[in-house]
Amino acid sequence: MARGVRVCLSVAAVSVIVVSIVIVTLIFTVFKPKDPIVTLHLSHVDFLSPTLPLNMTLGMMMTIANRNFGSFKYESSIGYIRYRDVTVGSVPIEAALVPARSEINVTTNAHFMVGVLLHNPNFWTDVVPGMKFNLTSTAELPGKAIILKFIKVKAKAYNNCQISVNMTSSDVQSYCISKLKFT
Repeated sequence: MARGVRVCLSVAAVSVIVVSIVIVTLIFTVFKPKDPIVTLHLSHVDFLSPTLPLNMTLGMMMTIANRNFGSFKYESSIGYIRYRDVTVGSVPIEAALVPARSEINVTTNAHFMVGVLLHNPNFWTDVVPGMKFNLTSTAELPGKAIILKFIKVKAKAYNNCQISVNMTSSDVQSYCISKLKFT
């Protein structure tokens, strides 16, 4: 009888060790948090128009791709558009849920203060050589990562986009870097 108990306990111990190794391996590989991918799609703007208002609202869309096995539910927030560290616009971002391993499109408006941009002493020295200028957009999205539908962990997504505006072609291009941090 004692031999049977020892064999049973040994098998149970080995099973616990194997399951623990598998869980730890999954946590560090498959379930390792991955940064989201954010893409900005901005409307074309005619900055050479003689009737350009000092304040304007531009339609924009953000595509947020969640590469994780957990969902991310974020709260309403505001993104800021800056030209040489001076805020020239704001972007309200409404709360949403980004499901696991999928992407969503968030439609919003960028409230752009053209007057502040045009009155910046560096603007015309940047624009005159190539009719281009660069903006920076930043946003923080506080929220919760939801893993397996019942584990909720506070997290914050940070987004930083470099936006290049070509005034002659009205072309707007962006390159974004996003990070997800657990708090």
